[in-house]
This record gives sequence, C-alpha cells and structure tokens, in this order.
Amino acid sequence: MVADALDAKILLALVAAPRSTIAGLAHRLSVARNTVHARVKRLEEGALHPSDHRIDTAALGYPLRAYVLANLKQRRLDDVGEALAQIPEVLEVIGITGPGDTLIQVVARDADDLYRIAGRILAIPGVKRTRTLISMRTMVPYRVSPLLVRLREGRRMEASPEVD
Repeated sequence: MVADALDAKILLALVAAPRSTIAGLAHRLSVARNTVHARVKRLEEGALHPSDHRIDTAALGYPLRAYVLANLKQRRLDDVGEALAQIPEVLEVIGITGPGDTLIQVVARDADDLYRIAGRILAIPGVKRTRTLISMRTMVPYRVSPLLVRLREGRRMEASPEVD
C-alpha cells in the first residue's frame, strides 16, 4: 500500500494524539467516520508499526543502546534470525550490505550486560564475527512526521541543498 494525502492527515493526527478515537479523528479532520475507520484499518495492516516501538527502553532499565554488525555464514541466515529473536535485548535485526550482513540493535543495562549480550550473539551458530558500536546519544530521533507533512501537502521530493 502507498499512503496518500488523507492517510497522511490521519497519521499526523494520530502522531499528535495517539489515543484518538475514530469518531474524534473524523470530527477533527472533517471526514466521514466510515472513511476514517476504513483508512485506519488499512493503515494498521501495513503502515502502522506495533505500539511497543514508542517505549523508551531506558525507562525499563536498559539505558545503553548499541548496534552489532555481524558477519554470517550465508546458509545460516534464517537460523541466525530465529536465534536472535530469542534474545530479549535484541530490538531489531536488519539485513544490510556493506561491512556486515546484519545490523542488530540491542539494549543493555550497562557495559557488562552489553558484553554478555554480544557474547550471546557471537555464540550463535552461523555468526562468524561481530563488531559492536555503542550509541552515545540520539541526535535525530526516529521520526516520519516530515514525510507525512510533505505527503499531506502534495509536495514531491525536492533536491537536497548541497552541504559543505
């Protein structure tokens, strides 16, 4: 599915007020309730991620965030993915190109805990080597609102100004 301007308006309204009801969204956007309901249902099937994406892991006792680049035996990709999914501190695993085969986002309680988690990852059959990068701070938090604003306003992608 590809979102349109109305989808963008609905999503921006949900970003501003995540607990909005369908009736509340319809009223705020001046759109028929059934239309909003159908759109939200469609968005939930493709564009909306689970709500646990919003939870700050530091509030759960995991203030340290790191990324583990892992080189894998290609024939073991699925097995490695299944094993990584069994580690609670693994938040996300992305297949990549470049210096590794996967980028694994993990959280830890402290440096010793990160060492334990990295060792657990390295012990998975099919993981050849890893490299751990610790996040020092978030400079631009995860966001999609600027894209939604662009879509809502019907603007196309513009060439980025050159950066010196």
